Amino acid sequence: MSLLLQITQGAGTLADSAATATAPLTSAPVEQSMSFFEMAVKGGPILIPIGILSILAIYIFFERLFVILKFSRLDQNFMNQIRDQVHQGNVQAARSLCKATDNPIARMIDKGLARLGKPIREIESAIENQGKLEVFTMEKNLGFLGTIAGIAPMFGFLGTIFGVIKIFYQISLQNSLEIDTISGGLYVKMISSASGLLVGMIAYSCYHYLVQRVDRVINKMEINAVQFIDLLEEPVKP
Repeated sequence: MSLLLQITQGAGTLADSAATATAPLTSAPVEQSMSFFEMAVKGGPILIPIGILSILAIYIFFERLFVILKFSRLDQNFMNQIRDQVHQGNVQAARSLCKATDNPIARMIDKGLARLGKPIREIESAIENQGKLEVFTMEKNLGFLGTIAGIAPMFGFLGTIFGVIKIFYQISLQNSLEIDTISGGLYVKMISSASGLLVGMIAYSCYHYLVQRVDRVINKMEINAVQFIDLLEEPVKP
């Protein structure tokens, strides 16, 4: 009987030991994830101007991209049709074709056609002036995109300064260097810095991408302008 009692007590002791060993496993904290909104809230009010800059950067990028893509579209036979009309002496038909084509090259050629009969230098000047206007139209607001690329990281750095100030302020209030004391300032510091750098990098990449697209259109405009001047200087076939 005593042996049975000892076995029962031993089994109870083992069960208690197992329960004690597994207690930390069952009571371990569940890993929590932070949503984007919660992260933005912890980043502080400095994320408001950074968010506004990001929206402006996206809007300017797509608005300018659509304009540049529109300006880059031109029928490959456009200059051949202009050449045929000019050789036939039908300048009005050539100008009508230019006016019906919504493209900076067509508007440049139309300026040149409007001055036929005048010195070549004057025709070149008219085409060049129209080209400058077209380039200005394409590059409109690109400067703002470049400004956002430079100023967004500055806002992030400003948020870093605010975070450091918050850390020292909390330390002075609680006279403690525990992580709970400085975590709030660290959130502001790191989140604002990361956000500012991210927006700046995106705006910088978008700006240079659009500049490259504009350069391609300008190159195409210059090539067609030279072709038109060469057309005017071709000897008249009998």
